[in-house]
Amino acid sequence: MIELRPFRNTDPPHLAEVWRSQPPERGRMHPVSTAMLEMSVFSKPYFDRDGLVVALQDGRPIGFAHAGFGPLQGGAELDTSLGITHLVMTHAGVADPHLEDDLLRASEEYLRGHGATCFLGGGAGALSGFYLGLIGGSQAPGVLDSDHRQADLYIRSGYQAHRRLVVLQRDLARFRPPVTRTQRQLRRELNFDTIDAPKSTNWWEACVMAGLDRTRFTLTEKRGGAIQASVSIWDVEPLASSWGLRTAGVFDLWVAPTLHRQGLATYLLSETYAVLRKRGYALVEAQIEDGNAAAIGLSKFLGMSVVDHGTVFRKNGDG
Repeated sequence: MIELRPFRNTDPPHLAEVWRSQPPERGRMHPVSTAMLEMSVFSKPYFDRDGLVVALQDGRPIGFAHAGFGPLQGGAELDTSLGITHLVMTHAGVADPHLEDDLLRASEEYLRGHGATCFLGGGAGALSGFYLGLIGGSQAPGVLDSDHRQADLYIRSGYQAHRRLVVLQRDLARFRPPVTRTQRQLRRELNFDTIDAPKSTNWWEACVMAGLDRTRFTLTEKRGGAIQASVSIWDVEPLASSWGLRTAGVFDLWVAPTLHRQGLATYLLSETYAVLRKRGYALVEAQIEDGNAAAIGLSKFLGMSVVDHGTVFRKNGDG
C-alpha cells in the first residue's frame, strides 16, 4: 500500500536516493546529495513541509511532489494566487503507473488550499524559488523537452503549454568579441564595469540567489551618468560539475528603453563573455522566451546554439 504524507526531517536521504535513481539528463544534477537539496530547497525561508508531499511504500519514501509559490510583483512576499508544482519524481524502480498522477493531485490540493486559482507545471525564471543549480541551467526552465516523463504527466492531467523557453549555450574557448564600427564607437563612449557579489534588489532575489557566486556587468557613459545597460551572471553550480565544464549562467539582460537597437546589448555581452573566458569559464548559457526573436538572433550572432527547450504548463485551479 502507498501512503502520501507531508515532508519530515528524516526524508532528505531518501529523497536524494529517489533522485539518484533517475536516468541521467543534461538538465538535471546527477548524482545529487542531501547537502545540495538542503541548499537549493529545504533552507529556503518560504519552504513549507506541507507543500512537499512524499509517497511511501512499506514506510520507505519512493517519490515526491513539491508545490510552492512565486513572488508578488516587487518581490517583497509570496503570491499565493499562482501555484507552482516544481517537480514530481518517483523512484525509477516503482511499478505503479498512477503514482505520479496521485502526487500531482496532492500538490494541486495543497496549492488550492492556500488560495491558488491557477496552477503551473514547472517553475521558470523569476517565478521559481527552488532547485536553482540542480535543474535546468542558467535559470529554471519549466519542464525541459528532454524530460518526457514529466511533460507527459502534465499533459494527461489537463495542463496546456503556457510558455516556451529556448536554452542556448556556447563554448567560450575560442570566443572573440566582434569588431565593428559600432562596437568600436561604444568602446570609446562607454565604461564597461564589473560588480562582484552585487546586492540583491529585493527579498525574493536574496532568498533564491543566496549562497550563489554572482557578478553584474554594466555600461555607463564615460562622462558620467546612469547605467545604460546591465547583465548578470552566476556560476552554475553544482549542475555544471556534472557536465565537466565550468559554466556561467546569463540572466537579467537590460538595456535602457531609449537605447534599444543601438548595439549596446551586443557590446555588453561580448565584453562579458571575454571576461568570463579569462576567468576560466568554458561555457555560457542563456534561456530566452521562444517568441523573443531579437534576443535569440543576438545570441546566435554571438555564436550560441540551441541545446534544449523548456515548457511551462498551466491549468485553471478549478480544472
